[in-house]
Amino acid sequence: MRHAVGAASADAKNLSATEVRDGAPTAAPAAGLQKATFAGGCFWCMETAFEGLPGVKSVISGYTGGPERNPTYEQVSAKTTGHAESVQITFDPKLITYAQLLDVFWHNTDPTDNGGQFCDRGPEYRSEIFYHDTAQKKLAEDSKRAIESAPHRFKQPLVTKIVAATDFWPAEEYHQDFYKKDPGRYHEYRGGCGRDRRLTELWGKPGRQGGEK
Repeated sequence: MRHAVGAASADAKNLSATEVRDGAPTAAPAAGLQKATFAGGCFWCMETAFEGLPGVKSVISGYTGGPERNPTYEQVSAKTTGHAESVQITFDPKLITYAQLLDVFWHNTDPTDNGGQFCDRGPEYRSEIFYHDTAQKKLAEDSKRAIESAPHRFKQPLVTKIVAATDFWPAEEYHQDFYKKDPGRYHEYRGGCGRDRRLTELWGKPGRQGGEK
């Protein structure tokens, strides 16, 4: 389970485990739109990184990367499904490019952390890029190489994996847009987890949150 950062955060992550979902993975995007899928630790925080960007049509929190069908939050937290907490972005490539989304992804994660992200530990919090076609794969690989070759960037190697996208299972409704539903608990968790402190150390500024330009 996610490390508790105060009682409120623990309560927020343990809301009803029996909430009914439709049990289906996300469908293909509408004509003219594309998908991008990223794992970067807590999906509450990764969702806000992409919300409100021009050209982004939707951001869904969910689970992907493992074989388990229609997993629950509790199952993923038990580290038995192979899934990671992830976000799936539907975007208009005429308004925002996949390369731009990759840039947002990198600057909101710690790509040197092989054990999770920030205070959240375990494979379900890993950093991973899930490409949807060969063009996305190449762009992701190029962006990773660019960071690795940048002078004086990181002392540790980048451990973020780039793998083919598989079924994406939306998380329980209470996780969607959590930063809007309960901003107090969201900010308590984010601050206590040290996410923005670490991002500032790595990238020179805190992570992006929904609505910021």
